[in-house]
Amino acid sequence: MDGEYEIRVNTGYRKPRFGPVELRDIVISMVVLALAFTIMYRNTPFVMNYLEYALGSSAVIGLFGISLALVVVSVLFHEFGHKFTAQKAGLWSEFRMYPMGLVVTLVMSFFGFLFAAPGAVYIMGNMDSRTNGKVSIAGPAINIVLAAIGFIGCFAFNGNPVVIFFYMLASLNSFLALFNLLPVPPLDGSKVLAWNKGIWVVAIAISIAELVMLYYGISEIGLYWSI
Repeated sequence: MDGEYEIRVNTGYRKPRFGPVELRDIVISMVVLALAFTIMYRNTPFVMNYLEYALGSSAVIGLFGISLALVVVSVLFHEFGHKFTAQKAGLWSEFRMYPMGLVVTLVMSFFGFLFAAPGAVYIMGNMDSRTNGKVSIAGPAINIVLAAIGFIGCFAFNGNPVVIFFYMLASLNSFLALFNLLPVPPLDGSKVLAWNKGIWVVAIAISIAELVMLYYGISEIGLYWSI
C-alpha cells in the first residue's frame, strides 16, 4: 500500500546469520584470547605439569589447543547466546572486536591476570526492556550451564588427565557468569535486573554458588590425575 513499508532490521529475519566482517572479528578475537590464556596458564603448575609429561616439548602447543577450545566454548558461545536471541527477535545482531581491548588482554596475561575484553555483540532495532532482558540473560545462562558441565566433569573424570580441561571449563565459566551478572551498566546484569528482578536474583545466586563450589567443593575432594 502507498505510504506503507516494512523494514526488517535483521535481513536473515529470525534466523542465525553472520556477516563477513563479523566472521573476521570472531577469528581474530578467538585466536588472540587463546594466546592470552596460553600465556597465563603457562605459569600454572597444575596444568603444565601434566602437559609437559604427556606432550613433552609440545606442551605449549597443546595448551594453546586447550585454550582455544575453552575460549570458543565459553566466550564465543556466550556472545552467540546474545546474538541468536536477538536475531530470533528479528533484530540486527553482529559481533565486533575491540582492538584495544584485545591488546590490553594480551598485555595483562603476561602479568598472570586476564582482563578479557575481546569485543561485544552489537544489536540494532526496536527492543523493549523485556526483549533486552532476554537477550542479556542468554549469555550468562550459557556460562552457568557450562560451569555446571565443568563441575560434573571434575567429579566424573577425577583421576583422569581430562579432568584438567573440565576444571578450566568450570573455573572460566564461573567467573564469566558472575562478572557479567553484576548489576553495573553496561554489564548484562543491569539489563536483566531492570527486566525481571526474580530471574536476576536466581541467576546471580547460582553463579555465586558455582564460584563457591569452585574454591571449596573442588578443593575438598582434591583433583588429581594418574601418570
